[in-house]
Amino acid sequence: MEPIEMEINGVLDLHTFQPREVKDLVPDYLHACLEEGITEVRIIHGKGTGTLRRTVHAALERMPEVGSYRLAPENAGGWGATLVTLHLRHR
Repeated sequence: MEPIEMEINGVLDLHTFQPREVKDLVPDYLHACLEEGITEVRIIHGKGTGTLRRTVHAALERMPEVGSYRLAPENAGGWGATLVTLHLRHR
């Protein structure tokens, strides 16, 4: 399978991806954001049943680069999106 080229702009819309891809996609995208100096990211997972949101949040919990995350306010997607604040790890 060919890698998908995507714009690294701080907004990740998961609607075009298969649920099985999300576990790896979220960390990869967030690492790419950090490489571009982007530390505020919006992940659009949709409202649905909440399964995809839980998968995204579980991936965020495992990443030491994630400073915090929260559901977006209504004007940014409400509970259909998660806002993530990243920080660079100090070595």
